[in-house]
Amino acid sequence: MPQAPLDLAEALIRLGRIKHDEADLDVVLSNIASVAKETIPGTAEVSVTLIQGSEAYTAAHTGDLALKLDEWQYEQGRGPCLDAATTGTAMLVPDMTAESRWPEWAARAYAAGAASSLSIGLPIQEAMVGALNIYGSAPRVFDRVIDLAQTLAAHAAIALANVQLYESTATLAQQMQAAMQSRAVIEQAKGIIMGQRRCTADEAFAILARVSQDSNRKLREVAESLVERASKGPRE
Repeated sequence: MPQAPLDLAEALIRLGRIKHDEADLDVVLSNIASVAKETIPGTAEVSVTLIQGSEAYTAAHTGDLALKLDEWQYEQGRGPCLDAATTGTAMLVPDMTAESRWPEWAARAYAAGAASSLSIGLPIQEAMVGALNIYGSAPRVFDRVIDLAQTLAAHAAIALANVQLYESTATLAQQMQAAMQSRAVIEQAKGIIMGQRRCTADEAFAILARVSQDSNRKLREVAESLVERASKGPRE
């Protein structure tokens, strides 16, 4: 017997359990696809399309059928998942055999085993948009669950945005830490030069900058080399 669908509350609890500091984007997308498959009645397979710039790709899918149906749309440059992603709206195909907007794709989809589909736009961020794509093996299974799918997609978009925010914040923190470490070693090198040459801090920095330019090395690398030599002390 098929497993009973999750109710919406259970689905949202599952999405809310995603720990943004432990899960990367691929894991989150896979969880979203799995939750959608278990929640939306009549669902055969689910995928998530992401569009960054002019490139569209399937970032997660629950089965090969969903991946094929997505990729056929990317090849043609049109289809419900692409239109849903770019417009941020819901694109319902109640019956593949009666679809007139994307007839070639619908015919291939029906032959492959999909009789209906529902794609919900995911407004993730300015540089990236996406769609939650839900495929059914029977016609008209999604006619009465559009509101449910949109609610689930909205919470999925929030989860995605939170993960991306965490990742961008973590990247910024790493960059700041690297910058602070770089500044610290440069200050150390300046102190060494000031002690050796009895010069000012500005003059010491000018010496470091000149060596960096003449040797075609980064300023931090020159400073690190100088600090390392100084830490080893004079050769015997």
